[in-house]
Amino acid sequence: MFNEYLEFAKEIALYAGKIMLEFYQDKLDLNYKEDKTVVTLVDKKINSYLIEKVKEKYKNHSVNGEEESYKKNSEYVWVCDPLDGTGMYVNHIPVFVFSLALVYNGEPIVGVVYNANEDKMYSAIKGEGAYCNNVKIHVNDKDLGDLGYRTNIEIFHNDIIDEVSLIKELKSSSKISSIGSVARSCMAIATGDFSCDIFPGTSHGNCDLAASYVIVTEAGGKVTNIYGKEQRYDGDIKGAIISNGKSHSKILQKVRNYLL
Repeated sequence: MFNEYLEFAKEIALYAGKIMLEFYQDKLDLNYKEDKTVVTLVDKKINSYLIEKVKEKYKNHSVNGEEESYKKNSEYVWVCDPLDGTGMYVNHIPVFVFSLALVYNGEPIVGVVYNANEDKMYSAIKGEGAYCNNVKIHVNDKDLGDLGYRTNIEIFHNDIIDEVSLIKELKSSSKISSIGSVARSCMAIATGDFSCDIFPGTSHGNCDLAASYVIVTEAGGKVTNIYGKEQRYDGDIKGAIISNGKSHSKILQKVRNYLL
């Protein structure tokens, strides 16, 4: 059954990638949400398509989407960010991905992240490893302070951490980036290119992280909330620390100094 769910998720991802690339060069009408993040027709079109397909194939499942949800009283929830990196997308910077997970009783059990720019499909089923285009992937074994250790920090208005002060401390022991897509950054962790991501998102943050949770953990990494605890991914979250596992406790110690 899990393989069936994974194939379904991949089909949705390929559709999403097609829509992303079709509208990529266009000048899109932009709308802004309460948190001042941008949303486009592309986000909405993909999100609506997912709901339509879930209603057709898995009538008793719910959908929790970044832009639109379909509520059922179900243990199974499809959690989706239709276009993670919308800010990059609308500025024609090719750092954006599609993210979709099936969450069962709060835990992601199937996840896909699709990078249409490179035609790379990252995927995982709980207990079966993580893959990119069907080739197994794994996190690196770098520790904080090692040469080449890189941390991505999503920088936006939040009420849980002082990111600027954290960056000032971390830059002595890690290269720092902020690429504009947490799911894309997480895939870099899963493949060993990055070592850590610090994500301060809360409202709808599960849509950004659910698929990455199962992919990164199946690749050997570790994901907790920003306080170092496990959390559910079928609703709002309390930020996240995503790492290669080896450095997780050290990163957590640094983060604790700057929690609000």
